[in-house]
Amino acid sequence: MAEEFSIELTVMSSVLPEGRAIPSDLPSERQSSRQEFSLPPVDGGKSAWLFLAACWIVEALVWGFTFSFGVFQDYYSINTPLAGSGNIAAIGTTASGIMYMGTPIVLVLCRLYPRVARWFTIVGLVIASLAMALSSLCTTVPQLVITQGLVAGIGGCLAYVPCDVYIDEWFVKRKGLAYGIVWSAAGFGGCLLPLLINALLGAFGLRTALQIWAGVLFASASSLAYFIRPRLPYSAATHVRPFDVRYFTSRAFTLHQISNIIQALGYFLPVVYLPTYARSVCNASGYLPVLTILLVNIAATIGSVIMGSFADKLPSTTCILISTIGATSGVLLLWGLSVSLPALYCFCFVYGLFAGCWTSMWPAIMREVSNKIRETSDREYVDPMMVFGWLCVGRGIGNVTSGPLSSLLIEDMPWKGQSIGGFGSGYGGLIVFTAVSTFLGGSTFVWKYLNLL
Repeated sequence: MAEEFSIELTVMSSVLPEGRAIPSDLPSERQSSRQEFSLPPVDGGKSAWLFLAACWIVEALVWGFTFSFGVFQDYYSINTPLAGSGNIAAIGTTASGIMYMGTPIVLVLCRLYPRVARWFTIVGLVIASLAMALSSLCTTVPQLVITQGLVAGIGGCLAYVPCDVYIDEWFVKRKGLAYGIVWSAAGFGGCLLPLLINALLGAFGLRTALQIWAGVLFASASSLAYFIRPRLPYSAATHVRPFDVRYFTSRAFTLHQISNIIQALGYFLPVVYLPTYARSVCNASGYLPVLTILLVNIAATIGSVIMGSFADKLPSTTCILISTIGATSGVLLLWGLSVSLPALYCFCFVYGLFAGCWTSMWPAIMREVSNKIRETSDREYVDPMMVFGWLCVGRGIGNVTSGPLSSLLIEDMPWKGQSIGGFGSGYGGLIVFTAVSTFLGGSTFVWKYLNLL
């Protein structure tokens, strides 16, 4: 049973004030040096901001590339050797799904082996670089699912998780803002990289473009890893606490996780298909289809920072309600009722602003779930980062499932010529499913209103 399951696990302490002595409850082998030591300040200072900047770049590289897959989706669908192949979307959703679902595994490794975790970022970037190099040699969808999807996803997960783990040490009062800034990097990377990738594909072709990107990842590995480090020295940062998994059975976590999975089922569909939609329905050409992804990610960058700040001050359900109303309205009114390119661009910005900030609400969810468990149990400590890890798993489940599901939703071009606007474009099933899943993803506000949360 989850409530009875615990293992001894090394866990980072969230806050140690500057100048505090090494705790006396450390294991005996770590008590050899109890002298006072000085730590960099939390919530600011040169070291904290350099750390945050390095984390931001890592997230922009690994998540920004993943969120730019729509460019590859469009390229693969009209160029040899993959033109006409089915299930191309599974390549991108596999990569992002693995990065999400592998998060709790890497988190546990970071807790168990804190000395080694410092080097996970450099190892992950090298693995991702190797995956990109190998994918440049692939000629079939299954091969790309393995290299550009599975292996690249594993590398990306190893690279970014230590960033999120160490934010918990470097930022305390401004934790939500810090997470929002770092997670906004995926949107910024998704703004710049589609243009870069599209230019590389046009100038050099698929193979050389992927090899260039592999070189960028490899070159950035060592310099970024230098700044991504824990704030607390190993000897002073760790002590033994039980790894409590009882939040699995808590109602608060369960309701949030269900909504999280439902929202993820629909969230990734527009991001994958928007360039193809702009080209086939709105007759866009050149860079115009790529601008759809650009606008989504620009808006997501802005929305993530704003929502991260809100998460420090507002209940999670209020943040979720704001996101749900804005995103659902955008899908139905802007995407569903029009087939013009200006209206599509408006939808892209609105959708990115409101739906793209979803993960920036997680610090509020992490805080509330941890507090509820402490209030209703005898546990003094619940690791909020493990709550984050399993929220990532839920998002990964929705992400991976959405790839094959999207192919079914547009397979027979439902309602084509039989309805208005986007609903009659052949992508009507995709639009309706995105709207419904986005709306149901905000159900936690209802549970809160009914005192179930």
